[in-house]
Amino acid sequence: MATNTPLMPMVCPCGLAQAADGIFFETLYRSTRDDLWLINAEEEFIYGLIGMQQHAQIAGYGDMFPNAQYYVVEKQSVPIGRVVVDFGHNEVRIIDIAFIPGARGQGYGTAILRGMQQAAAQVRAPLALSVLKSNLVAKTLYMQLGFQVEESLKRLTAWSGIQPRQICGAINPINN
Repeated sequence: MATNTPLMPMVCPCGLAQAADGIFFETLYRSTRDDLWLINAEEEFIYGLIGMQQHAQIAGYGDMFPNAQYYVVEKQSVPIGRVVVDFGHNEVRIIDIAFIPGARGQGYGTAILRGMQQAAAQVRAPLALSVLKSNLVAKTLYMQLGFQVEESLKRLTAWSGIQPRQICGAINPINN
């Protein structure tokens, strides 16, 4: 079972991931990689490829954000998603957010993002995230929540001023 940390309790029923959450994370990751099922290959090969991609993602996050924290999002004590967050010295960065198919489009992502905006405002830090340019659903949500698109890949974060009633952040589009 996940355990809460000082900044996350206000966000959602989330807690730090535990070793037992690994199977859920594998299943969740597989559910986000519909693109790999388009490959004309044997099922076993595709499962192996998805596994390699997940391991590469974990290693990449570990290299780029060694202090990142993995959270399990729960609904009635059942895991429905995960959020990977880096509470850095100069910013709060949402590295990844994902939900199981049945939880997508139900408002959970909005609740997480609003909670993260509140957490970032509490520590007076910018909130940043990146999104694929082709992910129009996510981009639309982020824009509705006050995030601004920053086209520069040199700077992954931009939050111009934190005002108590106007919490916003920046999204950095990723080419795909």
